[in-house]
Amino acid sequence: MPSPVRASDQVSGLYASDLHDLRSVRRKRLLQKWVNKPGVVYYQADRPASRYEGAMFAGSESVREDHGGEGALRIEVSLPGSTSNLDILTRESHVDTRTGSPGKLSPLGEGTKKLPQAIIIGVKKGGTRALLEFLRVHPDIRAVGAEPHFFDRNYDNGLEWYRELMPKTLEGQITMEKTPSYFVTREAPARISAMSRDTKLIVVVRDPVTRAISDYTQTLSKKPDIPSFESLTFKNRTTGLIDTSWSAIQIGIYAKHLDNWLQHFPMGQILFVSGERLISDPAGELGRVQDFLGLKRIITDKHFYFNQTKGFPCLKKAEGSSKPHCLGKTKGRTHPDIDPEVVQRLRDFYRPFNMKFYQMTGRIFGWDD
Repeated sequence: MPSPVRASDQVSGLYASDLHDLRSVRRKRLLQKWVNKPGVVYYQADRPASRYEGAMFAGSESVREDHGGEGALRIEVSLPGSTSNLDILTRESHVDTRTGSPGKLSPLGEGTKKLPQAIIIGVKKGGTRALLEFLRVHPDIRAVGAEPHFFDRNYDNGLEWYRELMPKTLEGQITMEKTPSYFVTREAPARISAMSRDTKLIVVVRDPVTRAISDYTQTLSKKPDIPSFESLTFKNRTTGLIDTSWSAIQIGIYAKHLDNWLQHFPMGQILFVSGERLISDPAGELGRVQDFLGLKRIITDKHFYFNQTKGFPCLKKAEGSSKPHCLGKTKGRTHPDIDPEVVQRLRDFYRPFNMKFYQMTGRIFGWDD
């Protein structure tokens, strides 16, 4: 092992005249804050084990960045009056957007897997995939892509199994997952509370009639021979008795499911996102979510464009990509025509449940206008 660098060898001043090579204002600001910061460690390229601590840094004529795995960043700077290079290795070019300060820095590739601090728990066909994809644009959110189904189907695998599914995160970042079936799973609230009573819960809700039709449409695409929507809706169509045992109907009784969650979590830890507004005003709804999570509002109107073919907003640039991104072909399916009388009966059925839900959440979603 090479011997440590003596105090007399430390770089006392490393200045620069140009930061324009850096790709974003955010990284410029980060570098400009690394002035006499004792936690920053600089590695000399030709002597990997040596280090210069607390060097004054404001950029360089020759600044080059290199991205590795897990979002890591390597910045190489030419030392003034020297032929050698100075490498700064950090876990990531990461700023805690809640404080505006750089996150904790450490050698390349580090980060830890944590249990989620926030979970999108519902509802199916409400817009949960869109919300998760939009949130992943935020630099302080890391989310697992696939639905873990831990608190409904895989609970016996244990919390360590669950933790291993999560992406690595840095200090100041939030770990998230989404499994829409949690909202209607009776055991899920107690299980999540047992993991952490501080978990923040997000529920995307949508007009329950439209949601039921969308649910049916998805099933129909996989099983074309299923009975009609109208026949599945009623136990007895003559009497108009709705079949609440059919999951497509049951999921939309939001007030009933919310009662179960409120036995374990206060209302202040549950945020309800409007699936309709997620389409008509994605930036507005994302603003509410970012506030709820205690994050700076980084995701704004500039991140979206409306896709006329799909009929919903898409990202101009997805996470880790410079290209526009829309959800896949399984999203935004054309709904079958449903008998208007059946639709009206469903609206009448859901109305009292909707009214109770509005009272419980303190928000009028407008499904009965």
